Amino acid sequence: MKKPLYKSAICLALLLSLNACSLDELPKTMLTEEQVYDDEENIKLLISGLYTQWRNTKQDRGGFMFTLGTDEAKQGGQQIVENNVQGSLDTYSNALNASNTSLAEQWSKRWPVITAAAKAAYYAKTPGLQAQARFIRATLNFELVMLWGPIPIIDQSNMREARQPEKDVFELVIQDLEYAAEHLEDSPTDKKVPSRGAALALLGKVYLYAPAATGIRNYEKAITYFDQVIPKYKLLDNYADLFNTTLNQNSTESIYAFQFINLSPDNNMAQHHAGSRAVADLDGNTYFGGYDLIMPTDYYANDIDKGGVWEPGDSRKLASIRYDFTLPDGRKPKVTWTGQQDELGPHTKKFEDIRTQGKQNFWYSGGLIYYLRLSDIILSKAECLNELNRTAEAITLLNTTVRKRAFNNQIPTGYTWVGSSQSQLRERIMDERIRELGFEGWRRMDLIRTGNLLKYVSQRNPWAKASGNIKEFHNRYPIPESEIKQNDAINESDQNPGY
Repeated sequence: MKKPLYKSAICLALLLSLNACSLDELPKTMLTEEQVYDDEENIKLLISGLYTQWRNTKQDRGGFMFTLGTDEAKQGGQQIVENNVQGSLDTYSNALNASNTSLAEQWSKRWPVITAAAKAAYYAKTPGLQAQARFIRATLNFELVMLWGPIPIIDQSNMREARQPEKDVFELVIQDLEYAAEHLEDSPTDKKVPSRGAALALLGKVYLYAPAATGIRNYEKAITYFDQVIPKYKLLDNYADLFNTTLNQNSTESIYAFQFINLSPDNNMAQHHAGSRAVADLDGNTYFGGYDLIMPTDYYANDIDKGGVWEPGDSRKLASIRYDFTLPDGRKPKVTWTGQQDELGPHTKKFEDIRTQGKQNFWYSGGLIYYLRLSDIILSKAECLNELNRTAEAITLLNTTVRKRAFNNQIPTGYTWVGSSQSQLRERIMDERIRELGFEGWRRMDLIRTGNLLKYVSQRNPWAKASGNIKEFHNRYPIPESEIKQNDAINESDQNPGY
């Protein structure tokens, strides 16, 4: 009998965490599931391990897989040359199929966490612990259903191992988040633990992001959740401070962030993939070196008068993107043996960790990886207002918060968007989300939910444009071949169309 991938590591985090038993006890690994989970201390250990495993889905190369192939991000030229499987995430070639290992790895990482979270939620006697487990399950289910469409539902009281309708998955996500919002603390001392505000913020986003066909998308309801979150947080005065690792990144603007430091194994390794190979070749301890896995598209890097997204005077541009590769000691790098000129093209700055400068390789980057920020929630609320024909109200909200900060409190004449139509503001909010949230993991979902993946990526992503391969069916990733082979309830006929 085939065995679903998510069953392969159900208790791994727990078994690795349990204390050794005495000689007159049964070994913990020989206890029944009920006996193991009946001990609340074991539940605590399991959830502690789940935070690490959940965080690790954002660590290293895997943290960028879903951002590739969008209109904000692309792979460097050498990355495309070296690995056609990974490269297919940008080129949308035939290698983007059920056997694509880059995607299968991300699918496989998430299911053991979901399964263990489901068990913790089922057996936990303390509402606070159950709320933490259900929050983790909700985040991963939300991500998977947005990217793959129908997925199994892992719930101890109603296990459904076949692909389930998106509506059913979203209903479980909402149930989990509603419970979390009721039982999580307002301000947990341990920053890896989500707050009530995080659950409320994600609830609002779920009601905004759910496909219209599910009947769950509800702009009014989304706003009710956003309005409970916005007053509890505060935008930083300086956008660049969000990514300054010498400051406290768990700021008044951060609703939830994955906690990393610049020491292994808790480093995020993001800069290794986001930085410049030309810099790395010259000095491996320069904090903005790397290997060009994920780079801004021209659309994300250029000004509007050059076909890009940046408006004159927007302070976020130089805080988000590096254009100058002069080393701190004045040396200037050159394109390496690869001959790829994009090694010295624009790169993202958001993962640079200046603490490593001259001391550690950039692999040890360890800044926080943001999941939910106040500015995202403000932008999401403005979008809902616009969709409800409250366009002027949405513009006022943006001009008094996110855009006010972007222009250092003085939005230039002609860029206040006053008088924009609903359709104009819809486009402008999508651009504003790139400027504010670029490389923070939301763009693919934004393109999918608005129906713009094919339209924007085919023109703005250079590899997709050159290949001409992207089609409408690419709004969903293929179900991995490994899952089809191991799960009795998912067969080849259940594969997403087009693959």
